Amino acid sequence: MDLFTPIVPSEKQHPNFISTCIPGRASERAVVQNWATDFPDRDGKFVQEFQTTFNSSFWEIYLYALFKEYGFEMNWANPSPDFLLKTSFGDIVVEAVTANAAAGATPEWEKIRLMTDEVINKNFWPLNREAIIRLSNALLGKVRKYATHYQRLAHVAGRPYIIAVAPFEQPDFQHQYDRPMRALLYDDYVDETAYFRDPDAYPNGPPSVQIRSIEKDNGATIEMGIFCNHEWAEVSAVMFSCVATWGKTVAMSTEPRLGSVMTSWGTDESGRSEMRMARIGQPSESISDGFQVFHNPYARRPVPLEIFRRKGVVQHYFLRHHGWVRENYDDCLQFRLTQTLGLINQSPKQHRQK
Repeated sequence: MDLFTPIVPSEKQHPNFISTCIPGRASERAVVQNWATDFPDRDGKFVQEFQTTFNSSFWEIYLYALFKEYGFEMNWANPSPDFLLKTSFGDIVVEAVTANAAAGATPEWEKIRLMTDEVINKNFWPLNREAIIRLSNALLGKVRKYATHYQRLAHVAGRPYIIAVAPFEQPDFQHQYDRPMRALLYDDYVDETAYFRDPDAYPNGPPSVQIRSIEKDNGATIEMGIFCNHEWAEVSAVMFSCVATWGKTVAMSTEPRLGSVMTSWGTDESGRSEMRMARIGQPSESISDGFQVFHNPYARRPVPLEIFRRKGVVQHYFLRHHGWVRENYDDCLQFRLTQTLGLINQSPKQHRQK
């Protein structure tokens, strides 16, 4: 399956797809083509969708490559949901979705500045609030799909159902790490804004607070902690990554080029981080770095922790008599920004990828 030879008119091509076709990105395209090896085009439209919608198709290819890396066998006998995985601990069903920008909001590809004023000033609440709203909408759509359709399918019934969601809802989405998702699923919000406003008041790092609910711009209320009761028991877990972006292909590419990969990595169980720099062309992360699994403690069909246990993969789960565990929090990719110079057909300014 040739993803990058254009088959749709240029005016219909997604801005992110156009960006990937720059001649200087050949090594990065090779990474994605390798990910997509033997990926089945079940409806004969995948390449067209990749070139016109991009983000959702890229997320599916990433998940496919990730599951291959895990060694899972994938059953393609049925058109939906997206993945039926055969693992050593039983079969699981995974449905992929992306969180996208609200109607009329600035899409992530129209980013003009490196960072918004809020992010520069380390006021992450506006970004996290928007992420919570858009992630909630994405998850709710797949919960409804399960209730109205998927649960009646023979290959789905009785198996754990996981929603895999990637955030593309705003220009600075790569800064959110696990903050919005922890709040939405567990009502556990890491208040970095409070910490950076007065770090001396929080010697152990940003405080975790309950926010109960947030109000959307239209006045509707979104309740936090949707994994804190039995209402979402049919959802076994949520998979998530805010760094499964084109920037990962830059970080994994092997062709040396003028530029750098700047990342933030967790260094202890509190989530304290350190910054690292790498040169482009010297692979600095694996495909699974930045991948997270949020387990539902009230799931009707829990997902065994062993299935996704892997170096650098963070799993969030609750243990009776112990409390919440964030496995691998002390060695995980939190954030990435790549800066490249000299790409053909680009302006002389630095070209940045998330």
